[in-house]
Amino acid sequence: MKITNSLKEKVLQFFVIFTPIFITQISLYAMNFFDTMMSGRVSSADLAGVAIGSSIWVPVYTGLSGILLAITPIVAQLVGAKKENEVSNSVFQGIYLSLFLSVIILIMGFVTIDWILGLMDLTDSVNRIAKGYLIALSFGIFPLFANTVFRSFIDALGQTRVTMVITLTSLPVNILFNYVFIFGAFFIPSFGGIGAGIASAITYWFIFGLSFYIVKKKDPFCRFRIFEAFKPVSMAKWKEILQVGVPIGLSIFFETSIFAAVTLFMSNYDTVTIASHQAALNFASMMYMLPLSISMALTIVVGFEVGGRRWRDAKQYSVIGIAFAVLLSIVTAAIIYFLRSPIAGLYTTEEAVLYLTQQFLLYAIFFQLSDAIQAPIQGVLRGYKDVNVTFIMSLISYWVIGLPVGFILANETTLGPFGYWVGLITGLAVGAICLSFRLKIVQKKFQTINEGAAL
Repeated sequence: MKITNSLKEKVLQFFVIFTPIFITQISLYAMNFFDTMMSGRVSSADLAGVAIGSSIWVPVYTGLSGILLAITPIVAQLVGAKKENEVSNSVFQGIYLSLFLSVIILIMGFVTIDWILGLMDLTDSVNRIAKGYLIALSFGIFPLFANTVFRSFIDALGQTRVTMVITLTSLPVNILFNYVFIFGAFFIPSFGGIGAGIASAITYWFIFGLSFYIVKKKDPFCRFRIFEAFKPVSMAKWKEILQVGVPIGLSIFFETSIFAAVTLFMSNYDTVTIASHQAALNFASMMYMLPLSISMALTIVVGFEVGGRRWRDAKQYSVIGIAFAVLLSIVTAAIIYFLRSPIAGLYTTEEAVLYLTQQFLLYAIFFQLSDAIQAPIQGVLRGYKDVNVTFIMSLISYWVIGLPVGFILANETTLGPFGYWVGLITGLAVGAICLSFRLKIVQKKFQTINEGAAL
């Protein structure tokens, strides 16, 4: 990261940081994509089982790992303020916190998994696959969370290409183990959809080991001497991380959990509908990696500028990121519309699932513009460490407005399962509007601070 003096330099630095983040996110999501796609090649029951398992796991993981994402703005602001000596303890405490969160999840999962699956009207085979997938995945929870801390630290230094290399290296590992455990190979029996969970857990440990080695041994990360000396648990530092991270985690949880809730409501429909819904949602979520990556890049650059009290530069970065996201949303919407048939064919060869997936993809087009606004704005606000209002807005737009609208349309109109997707679109649109107003308020506040300092 470096201080920029012109709009051209800012655009260049933004893309230098954004591009590796995007490749990293696509690679990470590709793991879920291959889990879903390869499981679907076994049977629709395996596809549905992995879909249900993912719908339970994703909001839990994204919500709690969102707490650890606080390391990014914390470290970015410390570096921007030239307080590098404080970085090491922040990262070390983040590792402690990741272990604590992992234990909490394992305990909660052990107690509630049968109860949660029992709430859904699933066939025995889908229930068995979903539970087995989650149990297998649980063996990789700690390395997955700890790596979130490593990645947040690496990205906060502007070294996003490093996380890109780590993830690209792990992707073929994941695909190989998917093949081995889903279909059976090298004297290992076929586990179907459950094998996708086994492969993911192994991959998470691989990523953790590689990240640990790089942070400890390679420049510029080793200069911070993260693991040079033992550091006791610091509740004061945990408080700082949690004050920033909990609202981030809740905001992410409210957004991702509404998609999970819709998938759970879909369990009332037949296996073909569940599989089609999940296939379309899986691809739409992959397209979401574009605005999400822009959001993550904005957190880094805005946090760096805010740490250096360069409010005008922070605002310029927000304009660059949001404009770029809106432009890309038009492109992704066109891709989904014109290529929905071959996209559906990636997930299944069953004619009924193929047809219904294309119908769901038409609704996914409308996700694009809302995501292009709300995701980057969330990234900007995190750069300012303005996170409390955001999670309240997420709760209202997704759960108070989006989900009830979807439930009513699905059950009281002829839209059926498509009604839930209209509800998702409504929630995303409301969230985008609310966040836009919040960003204006925050930037105006910091502009006033800047003008007051000038006087």
